[in-house]
Amino acid sequence: MSTKRHFAIFTTASLPWMTGTAINPLFRAAYFAKDGDREVTLVIPWLSLRDQELVYPNKIVFDSPLEHEAYVRSWIEERIGFRTSFSIKFYPGKFSKEMRSILPAGDITECIPDEVADIAVLEEPEHLNWYHHGRKWKNKFRRVIGVIHTNYIAYVKREKNGQAIACFMKYMNTWVSRIYCHKIIRLSGATQDMPRSVVCNVHGVNPEFLEVGKLKLLQLQNGEVAFTKGAYYIGKMVWSKGYRELLDLLSKYENKLVGLEVDLYGTGEDSDEVQKSAERLSLTVKVHPGRDHADPLFHDYKVFINPSTTDVLCTTTAEALAMGKIVICANHPSNEFFKQFPNCHIYNNEEEFVQLTLNALVEQPSPLTDMQRYDLSWEAATERFMQAAELNLPISESRTHQTSKSALPAFLRTRKLKQSLEDVSAYLHQALSGLEVARRAFGAVPKTLQPDEQLCKDLGLVPPPKKKRLKLKRVT
Repeated sequence: MSTKRHFAIFTTASLPWMTGTAINPLFRAAYFAKDGDREVTLVIPWLSLRDQELVYPNKIVFDSPLEHEAYVRSWIEERIGFRTSFSIKFYPGKFSKEMRSILPAGDITECIPDEVADIAVLEEPEHLNWYHHGRKWKNKFRRVIGVIHTNYIAYVKREKNGQAIACFMKYMNTWVSRIYCHKIIRLSGATQDMPRSVVCNVHGVNPEFLEVGKLKLLQLQNGEVAFTKGAYYIGKMVWSKGYRELLDLLSKYENKLVGLEVDLYGTGEDSDEVQKSAERLSLTVKVHPGRDHADPLFHDYKVFINPSTTDVLCTTTAEALAMGKIVICANHPSNEFFKQFPNCHIYNNEEEFVQLTLNALVEQPSPLTDMQRYDLSWEAATERFMQAAELNLPISESRTHQTSKSALPAFLRTRKLKQSLEDVSAYLHQALSGLEVARRAFGAVPKTLQPDEQLCKDLGLVPPPKKKRLKLKRVT
């Protein structure tokens, strides 16, 4: 067997869905495997054709997992500039229209053979485990690390009966994370507090953005005009992503921001309403369809304005800083990591927002140092991950020996008691998640206790056994 550590990275989404849990785990897998010191498997959801049509943009669909894998590899290799060496496996998934999320079908721990089950990285461990029914992660893997991407509590509070739902979800997230993970990494303090957790940004930026930043620095050093456009914002066009806050600020302070022009880029459910709100302003605010932030169209903007406070760690903010732009954002836990960069201008109130915006339009960005550029990279993010997950420490392979309670020291008896309580808690979760009526009551997609026949056929899995119908004989 290989002496290398094996990392299995499970995530809740996949390209071509351009969402954070599709993109960032993909970059993580590529950079974990880059130097060849680790064996890495990225485990992503496979959807039926019907669900693909609901989820993936621009009518992109795949007839087979091999076709899907080729698309994913092509996308990442175009951006990182080296050939990927990680494996890709698919787990059966179902799309929930109500949650706008992909949920696992069946026991996804089976994707990794027992003989290589070493370290599991669960991107969104709460999401992956709300309805998990199968092998206990800690029993299969020697180390299980959860990475919290999404502030689900903030989103559900906006819904009908949001406070009650948020209270229940907070408890559920804590429960499943505690019983299935050894360690939790929260990308920022904007996430829910979790047991055995640490706050650390373990994400980097696409190296394309760092190259743009180097080019802009060279232009400035040569006395050229590096930035010819003003301010912009890019993000999914839904009110909760900061559009409401931004348009309210621009509306309230139109008289002080005379001459400001802002371009908004995004596609989403609220695009039409955002367009109408922008048209009512006396300021020039143009609304455009969403585009890839790496598009050359964005290179010449100087100021990135991001008032959102629902993000956990805004990827586009990191990308804008990497490109050498000035970023204006709110004093919020989600932006804590960015405060170290001189081009990140934080406002505490509306008046500061106005002043920082006016200043940014006339001043030049500060050049990034080599260290600041490195801190934004995926190489640095990988180092932070290893340290935060405590994977730079030796992990004992020995099993707990059977010893009588009287022979155990007090701290070991306490640890054993906690383990027993956790086992009972895991058993309770397994019992509930194994009942179809309970699963449906808590929002699971119907009949996802096992993958259906089509998913099994697509993935080459053994189809679930068909239930035999009882034939009743007619009595004459």
